[in-house]
Amino acid sequence: MSAVSSLGYLGLGVKDLGAWERFAAEIVGLQSAGAAGDGTLRLRMDEYAYRFSLHQDNADDLAYAGWEVADAGALREVAERLRGAGVAVENGSNDLAAARGVAELITFADPNGVRCEAFYGPSVEFERPFHSPRAISGFVTGEQGLGHIVIAVKDLNESLRFYCDALGFRISDFIEMKFGPMRATMAFLHCNPRHHTIALVPVPPPRRLHHFMIQTRSIDDVGATLYLVQDRGIEIAATLGRHTNDHMLSFYMRTPSGFEIEYGWGGREVDDRVWHVQKHHAPSIWGHRRAMPR
Repeated sequence: MSAVSSLGYLGLGVKDLGAWERFAAEIVGLQSAGAAGDGTLRLRMDEYAYRFSLHQDNADDLAYAGWEVADAGALREVAERLRGAGVAVENGSNDLAAARGVAELITFADPNGVRCEAFYGPSVEFERPFHSPRAISGFVTGEQGLGHIVIAVKDLNESLRFYCDALGFRISDFIEMKFGPMRATMAFLHCNPRHHTIALVPVPPPRRLHHFMIQTRSIDDVGATLYLVQDRGIEIAATLGRHTNDHMLSFYMRTPSGFEIEYGWGGREVDDRVWHVQKHHAPSIWGHRRAMPR
């Protein structure tokens, strides 16, 4: 069954493009690819022409997720499966494909109203190697895509059916979490060796996007960035820690938009030949202490 192979790109609607460009370059270590004709800011993290598109928008939230598939045949199969599930699917125009820098794409919405785009043929620029503005080793991408996202969902089971049955994700595991006085179960899904590419949280937050994660190639990059964040007075949303399920050593920083970035290293990988779905009852083995509300 053809399926999504990775998270190819993210579109973010942000209020302050200038603050984001400085934050992304000086703190996160992403490389600016410049602004498009409509003012959209593009950010690179590897050989892809871009991985993040930042649009001027007061929402300060996820605008769309770009799910990569292998080729035209895979895109058609995903579209047919979505339509078979009763999901409205539109073929992306040539102008939209050009704007996204892909060969072809389709657009649709998940059960929570999150705009999704499935595509193949991303623009790759090996002739312009990625150069981080910071002295870091780079990011883990390739077949694992840009990282992972954690989004709020209205109905966990409905969202699981959508992402697994229509897009081909597989369940990695579950974590029973405490959200203030509430308890809820989060689901973690993978589509490649990365432990999870999307996680679903059945708790309504202020935004659809709770955080996105990017993984560095060196533990030293995480440590150096943690101290840089402290020195710059940026809010640390969760302290350094290691997660129970993906074993990522990471911390969380607050972005100019209010949602978070998990900055990590050493994530566990999934081998579907031997993987067994598990349930965890704590998010972290140690650390990841949440910041007290200001």
